[in-house]
Amino acid sequence: MVTLENKLLKIAVKKVGAELCQITSVKNNTEFMWDANPTVWGSFAPNLFPIIGALKNDTYIFEKQEYKLPKHGIVRNSSAVILHEQTPNSLTFKLPYSEDTLKFYPFKFEFFISYKLFNNSIEVLYTIKNVDNKTMYFSVGGHPAFKCPVFENEQYEDYFLEFEHAENSKTHLINMENGLISSLSIPLFNKSNNIPLTHDLFNDDALIFKDLKSKKVTLKSKLYGNILSVSYKDFPYLGIWAKPTGDYVCIEPWLGIADNEATNQDFKTKEGILKLGAGKSFKASYTIEIHNSLV
Repeated sequence: MVTLENKLLKIAVKKVGAELCQITSVKNNTEFMWDANPTVWGSFAPNLFPIIGALKNDTYIFEKQEYKLPKHGIVRNSSAVILHEQTPNSLTFKLPYSEDTLKFYPFKFEFFISYKLFNNSIEVLYTIKNVDNKTMYFSVGGHPAFKCPVFENEQYEDYFLEFEHAENSKTHLINMENGLISSLSIPLFNKSNNIPLTHDLFNDDALIFKDLKSKKVTLKSKLYGNILSVSYKDFPYLGIWAKPTGDYVCIEPWLGIADNEATNQDFKTKEGILKLGAGKSFKASYTIEIHNSLV
């Protein structure tokens, strides 16, 4: 692990996958990240690139050739990620393309992720560079899992998510057998701005939103008030997820989405896919802010 600390927070990042694995209050040692209990879900905050979620049959087609990619792509479990740069308030990791990645993803790229610590906030910045001579297609996103409940005298049901605006967005349902987005959706908010957290909320997998007005969501406790907020202005999709047996909640900003059941698997026309011209760079960031009263 590589660590970074200021007067308020200490963070740690695993070198494998450049995965954020610790957000701790310096003053009182309160931990805000899920502990990646392997009997429930053994991850902290995977980085998703160049796909988000599942592909149909783990396969996509690019220019008439089939390629295989696992769920969420090639970064999350990669030991080829290197620490690229460290400053007093930031850590930047890099995954460059290789002969191995070209077998699964036929583009020459450089993937960077930076964690920047400012007071009680962590900015997570993705930088994608196309070092190929052709247009590159990709998705990118985060999957941070936050401890819930945070304090010992609380229950999971003491928590809720509060969005900055009243919402009427529907959640798009996942086919549990193949992980693909089905044609079904159900209303969830009914013009409210919060989602009460219960373990059975995730019995049918993630909540997936495509058209939220809000660009900020706050994890709140009935006993302690605001815990943390995630701001995601650069990301049009948002996933909310946990294993039904897990004491955590993932707040996932996405640029991209899993395959739809009706997909033709053409990577160029995949829903949410981004295009990046030869020699160009792309940046997107989200911010995790720990509430002032807790640090």
